Amino acid sequence: MPNYSIGLDYGTNSCRSLIVDLENGRELGSSVFPYPSGVQGILTEPGDPHVARQNPQDYLDGCESIIREAMAQAQQTGSAFDVSDIVGIGIDTTGSTVIPVDQDGTPLAMQERFSENLDAQVWLWKDHTSFHEAEQITELARETRPEYLAKCGGVYSSEWWWSKILHLKNTDLEVFDAAYSFVEHCDWLPAVLAGNTDPLTLKRSICSAGHKAMFNADWDGLPDVDFLTQLDPALADLRGRLYQEAHASDTPAGELCDEWAEKLGLPAGIPIAVGAFDCHMGAVGSGVKKGTLVKVLGTSTCDITVADEAVDDVPGLCGQVDSSVVPGMVGVEAGQSAVGDIFLWLVHNLVPDSYGADAGEKFTAMEAKMKDQPPGASGLLALDWNNGNRTILTDVQLSGLLLGQTLHTHAHEIYRAYIEATAFGALTIINRMEEHGVVIDEVVNTGGLSLKNETLMQIYADVLGRPMRVSKSEQTCALGAALFGAVAAGHASLADLQQRVVSYTDTTYQPIPENQIVYAELYALYKTLHDAFGKTGWSGSLEHVMKDLIEIRQKQR
Repeated sequence: MPNYSIGLDYGTNSCRSLIVDLENGRELGSSVFPYPSGVQGILTEPGDPHVARQNPQDYLDGCESIIREAMAQAQQTGSAFDVSDIVGIGIDTTGSTVIPVDQDGTPLAMQERFSENLDAQVWLWKDHTSFHEAEQITELARETRPEYLAKCGGVYSSEWWWSKILHLKNTDLEVFDAAYSFVEHCDWLPAVLAGNTDPLTLKRSICSAGHKAMFNADWDGLPDVDFLTQLDPALADLRGRLYQEAHASDTPAGELCDEWAEKLGLPAGIPIAVGAFDCHMGAVGSGVKKGTLVKVLGTSTCDITVADEAVDDVPGLCGQVDSSVVPGMVGVEAGQSAVGDIFLWLVHNLVPDSYGADAGEKFTAMEAKMKDQPPGASGLLALDWNNGNRTILTDVQLSGLLLGQTLHTHAHEIYRAYIEATAFGALTIINRMEEHGVVIDEVVNTGGLSLKNETLMQIYADVLGRPMRVSKSEQTCALGAALFGAVAAGHASLADLQQRVVSYTDTTYQPIPENQIVYAELYALYKTLHDAFGKTGWSGSLEHVMKDLIEIRQKQR
């Protein structure tokens, strides 16, 4: 008898679904729902570029749309698909994406009095308005609770849970006081489908709790009352309205309730897995294991691997949390705040129409022009911090840099320089991991960029000096979510499902030795810029960088 699982992947600009055959990995149906609110689904504030909020109603409308459409596709495949054979549902979301809720777990944004208030909306992961609060949390933890920071790379981020909540309290007391509690998106949506949004009893994810809210069994869960009181007594008061337990995604969050079963056209009672973040489930859907780093390439990147429990704390990473990726292993997370976003910014703002009529044509033309260009031939070098630095500097107030341009510089050369910059940023992450005992033997890539841009993949292989594999599925986050839906239902073990379902493209990108030599020279210059602009107290010289770039350019031409 066939068995299927549904994975739901809630990204930055849209949500998508996947129905997968658990016996062979066949993908029977998938649908995408662009969030209709704001600009590409993001509610912004013209006067503050750090603001990024979302409308929670978009999540609910999207859920109904993507599941019904995926089921319609599955029923047209000519297979024996039947909704009664769906064994589980899994859900991943962005994070830390924080929702202020009332005592029933209803988002404040759904109340009429707050419907137009940005502060009552969902605080999207990429909202960086709380950078001052993040600095305050980091400073206090360094002085009084260094163990808190050791598990999140040494610096608390403005992208994360406590800094956002504290910033709300500091800037909009009316909304803060109206919020009975706060819930991560990855915890709220499974609770909605299960029919229990009570903030005190809904299942919370160890992925979100550990990586973003400083939750750890070593200190009995969330940060202690004394620490929170020193930040703000209101946070200490809030602590009792949050949670004391957090669960891995092999745990059921509940079962599909009657109300949502009717909305979705599914049988009631289907087990729903505890949610997690998109990239963590994407790593599972890409076959993550010890020694394998999974890079989820999108608007930003998330770099995920797993390690034994005895692994050292790695400074500068986004977090190390037991069971946040694979139950029973430590999930190690890093990432870059902008990758695809940089390329999109370039094509929308700087690439002339001579390259094409739209963004797709421009990307195709630029890749065609640059793919045979030798490394270093443009004389350009960039820093990939256009949306701040997530790893290893953890500083949202850093910004991008392009060095070496002349009156003869072309758009496709800039595009290549930005690709190389993101590769150099990725190498910096891997180097930091290996310095602290997390060995990376190979890299598996997932996301549209890895499937569509062969030149980018070869550059990454040359810069990172490791074989680069590409996941065959275009929906690895949703695939990982679907696998956890099945595991939470008791259908099979995660390892068994990965063995059956996960697959890769036929192409493995191998490093080209002569390119590696040049990229090693360029990386040394990148590291100089990285440290000069990103590290406090740096001492050194920059006067050689431009001239070295010219020398490399001349040699490569």
